[in-house]
Amino acid sequence: MGFKLVLNVLYTIGMVLCAFVAYQYFQSKNYVVMAVALVACAAVIILKVRLLKEVKNTQKKV
Repeated sequence: MGFKLVLNVLYTIGMVLCAFVAYQYFQSKNYVVMAVALVACAAVIILKVRLLKEVKNTQKKV
């Protein structure tokens, strides 16, 4: 369970980092890198939702 907690924190940091990078490249009008950062952010969000569902289902079984 501790590993999943650390993974959740890393996913949150990844989301914030991707959003920051996307914002910075939006300001500098480099839209290709911004789009890549947004896609990476979406992937991290999907992984985080899956992790939260897995933890929720694990807690229901106990």
